[in-house]
Parts: sequence; C-alpha cells; structure tokens
Amino acid sequence: MLDGERRCSWNFRRVMAGMWSLALLSTTGYGQQAPPDPSRPLFSADQDRVRQAAQAPARQAFEFDPATVYTLPQLIDIAESRSPTTREAWQAARERAAALGVAKSELYPLLRAFLTGFANEVGVLLYKQYALQYQGIGEGSLSLDYTLIDFGARLDRVHEQRSLLQASNFAFNDAHLKLIYAVTQEYYQLLSAAGQRRAAEANLKSAQAVSEATQARYDNGLATLPDVAEARSAAAQAIYDLQLRIGDEKKALGHLGTLLTAPAYSQFKVQSIDDLQIPETLPETARNLIEMALRNRPDLLKQVAVINAAKAAEQAVKKAYYPTLTFTGELGRIRAYGEQLPYPPAYATGNVYDATLRLGWTVFDGGRRQKELEQAKAAERQAESALNVRQDEIESEVWDAYANAETALRQRQAATALLRASQESYDMSIEAYQYGVRNVLDVLQAERQLAAARSEEVSARAAVLASIADISFQTGELLRRQAGQHP
Repeated sequence: MLDGERRCSWNFRRVMAGMWSLALLSTTGYGQQAPPDPSRPLFSADQDRVRQAAQAPARQAFEFDPATVYTLPQLIDIAESRSPTTREAWQAARERAAALGVAKSELYPLLRAFLTGFANEVGVLLYKQYALQYQGIGEGSLSLDYTLIDFGARLDRVHEQRSLLQASNFAFNDAHLKLIYAVTQEYYQLLSAAGQRRAAEANLKSAQAVSEATQARYDNGLATLPDVAEARSAAAQAIYDLQLRIGDEKKALGHLGTLLTAPAYSQFKVQSIDDLQIPETLPETARNLIEMALRNRPDLLKQVAVINAAKAAEQAVKKAYYPTLTFTGELGRIRAYGEQLPYPPAYATGNVYDATLRLGWTVFDGGRRQKELEQAKAAERQAESALNVRQDEIESEVWDAYANAETALRQRQAATALLRASQESYDMSIEAYQYGVRNVLDVLQAERQLAAARSEEVSARAAVLASIADISFQTGELLRRQAGQHP
C-alpha cells in the first residue's frame, strides 16, 4: 500500500511540474506578446526567428553569363522558367485539375473492402434468470455504393469543375502574358537608359570640344575669359548629365535583373537599341486590334469560363429538386463461434449478403434549395456583368495603346528630323566659330539643342518599341508570339 501511495504521489508531482512548465513557457519564451510600451519599438526572440526566416533565400538566384549578350527572347525564357508568379498560377491550375478529378469520381461506384472482428459476452434473460452467452464473429466483405439516378446533378458538377479548370488555365496564361510584358517593358527601359547614357557621352565630347576650341581661341587672343568660363560650365553640365544617365542605367539594369530572379547588383549585357529594327507603321487597324483582343485576351477568356461554371452550378442546384435512386450492397463470408453454458459451443461458416435500393426525395428543407438557386443565378449574372465590364475596359485599353503607338511613330519621325537639323546647325556653328563669324554663346546654344535632340531621338525610338509591345500585350498577341503561335 505504501508503494502504491508513493507512486501516486510521484505521478502527481510530475503532472504538476509539467503544467507549471507549460505556464512558464506560455508567458515567457514561446508566447508572442504585444508591445508593452507604445513609445518604443519591440525587439523579441520571436521577431529574430522571423528575421532569420526572411533572410533565407527561397530559391537559388539566377547567375548571368558575363560573355553572353542577351536578347529579349532569351530574357523572357529565363523569367518564365523561374518566376514565382507563373509557378503560383501553375499550382492553382493543378489544384483545380485535382478538383475536377474529385468531381468525376462521383460518377463511379464506391467499392470498399472490410475485415471485421467481433466478440462479446452478454447476459440473456431466459425466463426468470440471465444466461451468459459468448460470441466471436469474423467477417470479410465487399461493400458497393452507387447512385443510379440523380438526373445529371453529378455531371453538372463535373461541368462546373471543368469550366473552373479552364478559368485557371487562362489565369495561368494571363500570368505569363503579364510577366512577358513586364520583362519587355523593363528591357526597353534599359535600352532607353543605355541609349541616353551614350547620348550623354556624345554630348560630353561635344561640350569638351567646344571648351577646348574656346580655350585655344583665348590662348590666341581671339576669345574672352567669360567665353572660356561659359564653355567650361557647359562641359561641367554635360558631366553632371552623364552621371545622371549612368545612374538611370544602373537602376534599369537592377530592375530587369530582379525580375529575372537575379540579384539587383547583377551585371549583364543586352542588345543595344541601335541593333533593333524600329517599326515604321502599325501592324493593324484599331478595329482589327480590338477584335483580336476580344478573341485572345486570357483574362477575358477566363471570365467566360467563370460564366460557364456558374451556369453549370445553377443546373446542379436545380437537380436538387428531383429524387435520387441509390444502390447499396454488401457481400461477405462469415465465420462465427458461440457458446452458452452449460451447452456445448457452436460454429457457423457461410456467405452473407444484403442489397438495398433507396429512393430519396427531399420534400421540405426550409427553403434552402430555393435560396441556393437564387444564389447561383445571382453569381451567374454577376459573372456576366463582369464580362461586359471587362470587354469595355479592354476596348478602351487597346484604343489607348493604339493612339499612343501612333503618337510615338510621329514623334520618332519628328525626333529624327530634329536630330538631323540640330547636328547640321551644330556643325555649321562650330565651323563658323572657328572662323570667328559666330560667338561662343551661339555655339553653346547649338550644342544644347543637339544634346536635347539626341536625348529625344533615343526616347522616341524606345517609345515606339514600348508602344508596339503595349499593343501586343493589350491584344494578347504578345503571348502567342512568345509561344510561336498564330491567331
């Protein structure tokens, strides 16, 4: 008895110690608490663990080949193969495909196998006294459940899930389209920044040439000291502008690198904007582009699939008003043993089965089916309205892209003419200055106009490329071109 009491006391102390430890943990190390003071930031061990998790790389960063000059298709391939946005959309589509498989499984019977062991000893009332009986039963069986008739409710659910799978697939394509467009825009932004940097370098050379010519004239007594100061100031301004352009190019390079899952400080080479062919005309009319967008845009096609899913869901709800006919059957083999004293035990072995046909019909459900039907109809109308809204938005987006492209083409033509005229004006001004016909202020003004014309010409070329890419994005054609398809 004393040993039992000691064991009970020891177990009681262990339980109390465990409860006390849990209480301490919940109030100290393992329980996240609110900041105790609103005037100071909170630093805790829990936050340190979160910081460590945030610093851990989710994937291996991409490394560029320093010897490769990357083209736009190569950069798009890298982004598509590594982007987390496309992988997220891909997993969503896989999840929806699995949901379709679940819906299809309802069309098949459910077959289950059972092995059952049963034993009991009960008292049975015989006349005025209880007699103990013992039973031991072992059974192996197969059970079959199948819905014979449901008036197409399961098929409607399959159609709903199939339409939702189509919507997920279109969402997956839309994620690729947006990623391709983002890479394209960042690529053209980098080309523009690099072009602006080269234009700034050319401007610096021109400013330095004017400064040197002015200094030479001053040394020969043909220019004044203020002329030299003006020329040096213009050269200093060109140096300042060049540093600004170098910074813009670095930022554009970092933005494109991070979009390709590479570190922002990565260094890599891309084609020059001078190596690209600049379109001279638009590919289609505005009407044709709008029709193309309404035919190809994956976000619009996704909304159509959502409407089809809503219609199938409505049909499935309507079938709830009809009866269902189900079959349930079980086939097995049993071996049983029984004993009741003072009689000898008995054995039994044989096949057993049961079969049931059940016709079920919900007569009253408190209006639940009616409300579910109203809910399904409202969801369908909402999806149709969203489709109409999206169609109007797409038409407006395509028209804006078309108008911007037209403007960019005209601006590029004007910028090319302006650059040609500014170059001629500068050349004649510097020549006239060397002969003493023009003063340094005239030369500096011509140099500033040439610098502005160079910058505008680069911006105009990049704007044409970006606007044409925007048209391809708004029409969905950008996705087909990358996939090598044609409408």
